[in-house]
Amino acid sequence: MPDARSRLLLAMSLCVCGVAIAQTPYPQYPNRPVRIIVSVAAGGGTDTVGRSLAQKMSERLGQQFVIDNRPGGGGSIAVELTARAHPDGHTLLFSSSTFVTNQLLYKVSYDALRDLAPVSLASENAYVFAVNAAVPAKTLQAFVALAKAKPRGFNYASSGKGGLVHLTGELVSVATGIEMTHIPYKGMALAFPDVISGQVHVAISSALTMLPHLRGGRVHALGVSSRSRMPALPEVPTIAESGYPGFEVTQWYGMMAPAQTPLALRQTLQQEISRALQIPEVRARLSAEGAEPVGNTPQEFAARLKEEFAKWAKTIKAAGIKGD
Repeated sequence: MPDARSRLLLAMSLCVCGVAIAQTPYPQYPNRPVRIIVSVAAGGGTDTVGRSLAQKMSERLGQQFVIDNRPGGGGSIAVELTARAHPDGHTLLFSSSTFVTNQLLYKVSYDALRDLAPVSLASENAYVFAVNAAVPAKTLQAFVALAKAKPRGFNYASSGKGGLVHLTGELVSVATGIEMTHIPYKGMALAFPDVISGQVHVAISSALTMLPHLRGGRVHALGVSSRSRMPALPEVPTIAESGYPGFEVTQWYGMMAPAQTPLALRQTLQQEISRALQIPEVRARLSAEGAEPVGNTPQEFAARLKEEFAKWAKTIKAAGIKGD
């Protein structure tokens, strides 16, 4: 018969095992195919990153993670489908930062912070703030001085009214105290001919889109919108370090679930997303899109979403932007 010390050790080991089992989130997940609703049509950054993750999660977890593209309504169709789904981790949403700005600009039938639960911010990419070669400014400070001396004398191109590039341009104006005229295009590819010719002074775009023009000397990069410098453009300072501390904008892609999805289940998903983001093939695909892997926790993603809502609500109000 075991003595008191042996019984105590046995009890302690059982407690430890019990805690370990209790802390193992959803070991049987998933038990059927998982539907990932993507808020845009096939192709483009959101869909590409979402498919990369779905493929690797399928391979690791032994169930299919199936992409279901549901474009339309500025992403609201995808959000509504996800919000109505059973919160068991078998229906997820993969969307981008427009998920935040659309709710602030347009009438939608959902509240993103109430109706969805964050899983993980998968990746993000920053913007490059550049001027055409004829603008006599080699630094952001020099450009701001020119723009202040000539209010509304400079304009900037965006990929469309209400989009993140448009809002980034307005946030630059708010942060620096300058006034620029917004020129919307149906995509930055259509804007660059006018930027290069000098009809438009400023372009704000991803490094992937901007690099060919930078290398050709057709535009000059004055700053990047990320918190730290871009690996692809290490010589270009951030807007924050150019005299505007706290400035940060990135286009991000993230996974969300219906609101009542348990935290432990979302943590399981986040861990799988983080593992997938470490795979060289996935990292190479992200790099080709100009994106950096993140893979943060549900709590960290939730905090980021609240920050984004506050920042863009303030910018939209200050700039007087109205949704169509």
